[in-house]
Amino acid sequence: MNTSKRTNRGDAPDATAEKQARMQAEQDRKDATKKAEGKPAAKGGVQAGPREEPDELPAQHIRKPGLEAELELQPKSHAPHYEGSNKLRNMAAIITGGDSGIGRSVAILFAREGADVAIVYLNEHEDAQETKRWVEAEGRRCILIAGDVKDSAFCDQAVEQTVKAFGKLDILVNNAAFQLHAQSLEDITDERFDETLRTNVYGYFHMARAALPHLKQGASIINTGSVVGLEGSPKLLDYSTTKGAIHAFTKSLASNLMDKGIRVNAVAPGPVWTPLNPADAPAEKVAEFGKGTDMKRAAQPEELSPAYVFLAAPCCSSYISGIVLPVTGSVNAI
Repeated sequence: MNTSKRTNRGDAPDATAEKQARMQAEQDRKDATKKAEGKPAAKGGVQAGPREEPDELPAQHIRKPGLEAELELQPKSHAPHYEGSNKLRNMAAIITGGDSGIGRSVAILFAREGADVAIVYLNEHEDAQETKRWVEAEGRRCILIAGDVKDSAFCDQAVEQTVKAFGKLDILVNNAAFQLHAQSLEDITDERFDETLRTNVYGYFHMARAALPHLKQGASIINTGSVVGLEGSPKLLDYSTTKGAIHAFTKSLASNLMDKGIRVNAVAPGPVWTPLNPADAPAEKVAEFGKGTDMKRAAQPEELSPAYVFLAAPCCSSYISGIVLPVTGSVNAI
């Protein structure tokens, strides 16, 4: 027998077992050495963008609905390294929850790409005025519309006001949200469940239904979902439920509008530093927000908003409809 051929195919079973045992023993020695040395110093959050983003958040709780102006650490929304290239030239957009957080950053980048923007918000007038200043600094028009998206009549009025101001409507971004944590299902009253569901789901339906008669081929609807709509969350039972519903709504409406050439997509953010979470979680929890991601930090709004530009721009995503795009700071988000 030619033993060289046996060697090429592999070791004899006993030799293989011995080799594997030796490899394990070597790893055991390495593990023991590392354990004796103690744990390495904790590393900061992962940085992978054009500028360093904060990896430490203040232990701060603010009153709902949450003013960005009150945050000790101001979210980064302005994306100074993002250069516009007229991807949304002369388009008109409505952004609900556009006064702060992700909505503010989306408004700024939409304007940088050439769109006029209507900001729909609840009553955070100071934040809304600041967003308007940023949009106008980009050379585009901005109108502010205060009201509650739970009210279908208000949504109809907001769309009509936008069309009157800009002459058309090309993009709807559904982004307004209500979130309130609970330790147990028994803590979620009918009132709380109704507020979450009507804001996060009814509001999206109301706005999409009001916008639809004005949307033409090439228009788009972008819904803000969430990683908790993909993975669930033990302390955000009702909120997670609504975000899962938004993902299903996105896919269903995309199919419904496909023949019209109107695209419908969603972005599913992970933890993002906006007023939403400091207005919900206790201060000590806020300080740890986002550290459970693979990147070990929360995102800043400017790290989310380019995804909305991509999904809104026909030159970028004309062949994309019905997706839920995770931007979560972690591997295997879906």
